This record gives sequence, C-alpha cells and structure tokens, in this order.
Amino acid sequence: MQFASRLDAIETSAIRDLFKLLGTPGIVSFAGGFPDSAMFDVDGIKEAAARALTDHAGPALQYGATEGFPALREELARFMQAKGAPVAPEELIVTTGSQQALDLVGKTLISPGDKVIVEAPTFLATIQCFRLYGGNLVGAPIDAQGVDTDRLEALIAEHRPKLVYLIPTFGNPSGALLPLERRLKVLELAVKHRVVIVEDDPYGDLYFGEAPPPSLLALSDRVPGSRDWLVHLGSLSKVLAPGLRLGWMIAPPALLARAAMCKQFSDANTSTFAQATAAEYLKAGRMPGTLDFVRGVYAGRARAMGEGLKRELGDAVAFTQPQGGLFFWARLTGANGGPSDAGAFNRRAIEEKVAFVPGAPFFATDPDVATLRLSFATADVEKIAEGTARLGRALRAA
Repeated sequence: MQFASRLDAIETSAIRDLFKLLGTPGIVSFAGGFPDSAMFDVDGIKEAAARALTDHAGPALQYGATEGFPALREELARFMQAKGAPVAPEELIVTTGSQQALDLVGKTLISPGDKVIVEAPTFLATIQCFRLYGGNLVGAPIDAQGVDTDRLEALIAEHRPKLVYLIPTFGNPSGALLPLERRLKVLELAVKHRVVIVEDDPYGDLYFGEAPPPSLLALSDRVPGSRDWLVHLGSLSKVLAPGLRLGWMIAPPALLARAAMCKQFSDANTSTFAQATAAEYLKAGRMPGTLDFVRGVYAGRARAMGEGLKRELGDAVAFTQPQGGLFFWARLTGANGGPSDAGAFNRRAIEEKVAFVPGAPFFATDPDVATLRLSFATADVEKIAEGTARLGRALRAA
C-alpha cells in the first residue's frame, strides 16, 4: 500500500510511545499532560447535561452548525470577555478540542515549504501537525520568561514565516510565562512584519497566585492593527473535561470562514450534545468555583514537586518553579558526574517505576537531549514525594 508522501516526515508521538511502558503496576507517572479526572465537576456536568436534554433536546441531539452551537458561542464569548478580550459570538468557531483548531490552522495557512516559527521547545502535536502540511519549522529560543522577542524578530526578518506559533502562558512543555512587555512586543512584530501570530492558550486559567498578564488577544487593542494578524486558540479540556472535546478559534473573518469550510470536510460539526452541555455549565456559573478548586490543588502539587526535585536530585537538575499550568521543564546538569542524557535517565527511572518525558522531541530543530518534562497534574502530594524519591534512586544508580 502506498501512503501519502506527506506522512514521510511524520513520526508517532514519543509521548504516546512512552505510555506503552507505563502499564507496569505501581509505576508513578509524571509523563502525562492531562488533568486529574478526580477533580472533574461530575455533578455540575451531570446537571448541565440534564438541562441540555430538557431544554434543548432536539438541537442537542441533531446535526448542528459547523461554526458551533449558538448558545455555546455566546457563553464562550462571555468567558473571553470576562478575561478582558472583547469577543463577539460570531468572531469564534467551536472546534473538536483545540487540537482540531491547530489542524485548521495548518490546513488554512500552511503550504508545502512555508516557514513556520515555533518556540524551542513547543507542544509536540504542533510540530507534527504543521509538518504534516509541509511546514518548514524554525525554532525560536525561549527562557524562563518565554520566547526571546529580540531573537524572534531576527528570525522573522530572516525567514519571513507564514506564521508564528506561541504558547505565552504556562507553555507546554516549558511552563514559561511571557511577561507583559514581551507580549506587547509580539503584537508589534505582527503589525511591523505583517505576520500571523497564533496564540495557543489552554493553560491560562490555571495560575497559582497572581493572575498572569492578559492574553495577546486581550492586549491587541493596545497595539493598533494587531488583531488583524492574531489567531487565538482556547480549550475547555484542562479546566472542565477533555472528554467533552471542546475548543475554539478566534481569528480574522476571512481566516475564520476558511477554517469553518475546512471543518465541514472533517466532522461537519463538533458534538452538539457536548456543546449544549458545556453551554449550560458555563451559564450556571460554576466555572469560577471549579477553577478556584483546581488552582489550589495544582499549586500544592507544583510546590511538592519543586521541593522533591531539590531534595532528591539537588544540583543534578536545574529548573524554574512554574507559576501555573501542568508542567515542570528541567535540564540535567551533569553535575558531579550525574546524567546529562534525559532519554537514558528515563530508562533508568522506569526501572525504578517512575517516568517522565525526555525533552528532545519537543524541539522542532536542534533538540536538547538534557531536557525533560514532568507533570504534577495526576499525582497527589504523597505520590509526588514517592516519585521524586525514585528519581533520586535512579540518579544515584545512573
């Protein structure tokens, strides 16, 4: 069987491959990138689903508009407005998770050979998706405060990319938080160089203390013309339930229309029942309480992981304590003869029944093999203490 040539440059996800090794009983996994199902507001979702079937049974169980269930588009617009982003319902489309929104970005904007700038490191699925459509990816270096905007401008000037993809708020895998001044600089670069900026924001509501700076979308009114070059992707997966598979895309009208057209070819419409349920949930006003709860839990787990890594690995690993999101991004230092290859260290860690994700696959170019990603989302404080202790044993055995 001859497959499409676009698949030639695509490999299976290193994370999915790693999951095959995690069925060992008793293993502590820091590898996943998903929220803790124990914290889902099951009662609230049940009530919302019941109201959807009571008040909107016909529309909720029927085919729907490709652009999204009207009631959910209205609620999502209000959700964004509450975060300072002036959005009308017709300025967004609902997608089957933000993963579909990424795919629609690739379908509508990337032609084979187009240059695309992404953070180094960035979301693995973005690398795979954009390469599937023939994108020639260029990595923009980041630090603990996100993308280096001076280097980003130099790369834009050099490569003239079709788009720039960023996760400014608690990035995956970096956990980095882009400060206000860099956010404004990104918007200025969009206008100056007439380049599309894609802002992916699935983690922005998961902050542990002070709220992060406003999204690029919310700041766009401070940089005239920047809204014309800005695409914003959102998701309910990390804050409500990933099983609903609900995300959204906010974009200039011409791009949004083409994205909706491409969406027609793939799924006709996102599940109307899921959309009606989410609309009722948001309308009921339960989201603020849910967010307060999960922020508190994840903040405690992040503290526990930071303390455990310092206690058990010491100067063998360097990291910045995240201020939100789901991830630690760390780097093996090789200090005192310790490991410097995260892949080899992970194999030793799995022998100690603990796992993380080596960082190399998150780089579109020039992978740093000393890096690693650890998630604290699905392990409680006791499991985190045990898991970091096992990492310490793996370190001493390496």
